[in-house]
Amino acid sequence: MRRFWSMMESASSSWKFAPLSRPFAPAPQRRKLEGIVFDVDGTLCEPQTYMFAEMRSALGISRSEDILEHVYSLPNPEQQHHAMELIRDIERRAMLQQVAQPGLVELMAYLDSRGIRKGICTRNFDTPVNNLLNKFLANTVFAPIVTRDFRPPKPDPAGILHIARSWGLLRQSTGEAGVPADPVAEDERRRSAVEDSNHLSNGEAEGPDLLRTQVGEEVADASRLIMVGDSIDDMTAGRRAGAKTVLLVNDVNRHLADHEHTDMVISRLDELIDVLENGSL
Repeated sequence: MRRFWSMMESASSSWKFAPLSRPFAPAPQRRKLEGIVFDVDGTLCEPQTYMFAEMRSALGISRSEDILEHVYSLPNPEQQHHAMELIRDIERRAMLQQVAQPGLVELMAYLDSRGIRKGICTRNFDTPVNNLLNKFLANTVFAPIVTRDFRPPKPDPAGILHIARSWGLLRQSTGEAGVPADPVAEDERRRSAVEDSNHLSNGEAEGPDLLRTQVGEEVADASRLIMVGDSIDDMTAGRRAGAKTVLLVNDVNRHLADHEHTDMVISRLDELIDVLENGSL
């Protein structure tokens, strides 16, 4: 039996996406869905959470430490590369046991039939991601695919905002931190920010994750997107980006059903079909 949890009251709960069952027509408190961003492990494939204990054991770190933050904090590139390879070896072995989430193929076929764009934002590296897509979803397209090579990783919203920008989804800034519409200008300003931070911190800082933007400047807009994932990093990244969030619940993450960053909870991926058809999110 399908089960749904009601949406949390949030900044995004005053409006819903228009139903996909009929052509979009502008209406109060309705927005057009422009795309969906998916996590990978635990979302497109069934969870392989045992990997994290193996990774922490290989790195010699405690459960409370973030794996990628630990790797990036190592003092030189050689140590970082060695630590990252330890992680990748574990992921390469685990990817051979990947199992598709129930409802995966049905949901993707539906999204393709409705012309809904699909992207990926994951903390995995590209090999397990490509393995999953080739194995289960060879006839569907995900673009762009944001993997571990992109920094900063979730829960930072930058990956989702870069996907929004690549799809041409923009708005005018009110002066907050964000992702500028012009990638070249962003790179130049980021380099300048890093240099300023390094100067102030004797070379130890990396500069801001998101850049302070100017009032009226065009920036990436994720407010017409949905982030689907299974972790607090997914929910937080989606909420901070301005997207609606959907939690794919399991026995480990059930406590996130009531988290303030979770808009809707589903137990199977294909439950999203009725949600999108009827404009329930």
